[in-house]
Amino acid sequence: MSKRHHGSTLDDFLRGEGTFEEDQALAIKEVVVWQLTDAMQERSLSKSRLAALLGTSRSQVDRLLDPRRDVTLSTLQRAAALVGRKVQIELV
Repeated sequence: MSKRHHGSTLDDFLRGEGTFEEDQALAIKEVVVWQLTDAMQERSLSKSRLAALLGTSRSQVDRLLDPRRDVTLSTLQRAAALVGRKVQIELV
């Protein structure tokens, strides 16, 4: 017996609510923050140390690691490089 899904998908629901793009952007930011935080932990790099290496304040690093805040691509690239990663963006 085949299980069939009934109803709409989450994407369809969010589009109907008018929040799909905003929710998708937040989800992407959350993944990027998780990856950056994970890389910081792998290198035993504290927020304070990352701030010093970036030449900025600890509060700026807190904003960088807050998925609800907008971050410039150049800031993200600099932070990624400091933890041995790079930023890759793809349009689909």
